[in-house]
Amino acid sequence: MRKIGIALIYVMTMLLQANSAKANPFAELYRYNVEVRWMPSSSMEPTIHGSPDKNEADKMIIDKTVYRSQKAQRFDIIVFEPTDALREEQYTLPFVKRIVALPGEKVELKNGKIYINNKPLKESFIKNQATFIDVCVSSPTAPYLAKHVIIPQNSYLLMGDNRTQSYDGRCWGTVPSSKIIGKVYQILKG
Repeated sequence: MRKIGIALIYVMTMLLQANSAKANPFAELYRYNVEVRWMPSSSMEPTIHGSPDKNEADKMIIDKTVYRSQKAQRFDIIVFEPTDALREEQYTLPFVKRIVALPGEKVELKNGKIYINNKPLKESFIKNQATFIDVCVSSPTAPYLAKHVIIPQNSYLLMGDNRTQSYDGRCWGTVPSSKIIGKVYQILKG
């Protein structure tokens, strides 16, 4: 029954995306509340399977309203617009990453682990991968987590689950809450 409900949401969302607001009164609701996206990269493997071919990639249902009534939480998977630092690197499409650190927290990398306020972060979704800054070789500036940092207010540090293949906050910094599009509510396996 749950799979039927998820499939129905997916089909309705696709129909809403295809219609303009003039032709479909529900299109306006879609634009503000829910969205379906596909994962184009492997940065969130194994949680979300990505592929350049959207027919093979996992789809994600994005709740665009959840953060109107609550704050983002650690380990939420979110979709966000490129930050100013990413735009300087010519990124224009939204990113999908997981929140690992919250506003005001001290973050550092030691011995392949993330430390939040001097305590190692337990990440059950990371399988046999260490977290280093060596993925930041393409970054035009020094990696953000080359030394410990305090996360600014109204900002979050995000990383991909596939730590060896994810260009993420370790390299370019934090994401302001104003850049968040929404939370991944459901993952539909490709």
